[in-house]
Amino acid sequence: MICSKCNNEKEPSQIEKIDGEFICHSCLYNDYKPYKIYPIGFVENTLERGVGFGVKSYSREPTKIHLFSSQRPFLYKLEEEKWILVVYYFHKQRAIRSNFHRGLDHKKVGIFASRTPDRLSRIGVSNVELIKIEDTTLYVKNFDAINGTPVLDIKLGQRARW
Repeated sequence: MICSKCNNEKEPSQIEKIDGEFICHSCLYNDYKPYKIYPIGFVENTLERGVGFGVKSYSREPTKIHLFSSQRPFLYKLEEEKWILVVYYFHKQRAIRSNFHRGLDHKKVGIFASRTPDRLSRIGVSNVELIKIEDTTLYVKNFDAINGTPVLDIKLGQRARW
């Protein structure tokens, strides 16, 4: 594939389609090399990727975050917290647009002024309410990540303000 910015030929794995154009990782990331990031668990719920920025289906049931058993030592005293910040990976990517009308208020914005999952970094964060922990499974409320989403990290969250 040919990059529309530098006109160099690149492997498909080294190119992103943005606004209908193919742009290579060298042009997007200034020749920085990717970092290795490993998941620590995954999401289990009934949510699926929908049209637009939404999700298919809705459940009042808590979302389960299944952490790998290797993460058990890092859960120490987490059950005493009410809010956690979950860092996760958008594993079901769609075409990326640099700007669009966001669903919240239809204002035309760029990716960084939105909550779209269609972003170059593919990293999402959500502040969620921790309900309980059973072994290495966390039960949380108000988590909009879809079923099967890889979880990258968990941090102390803060009380929701909405």
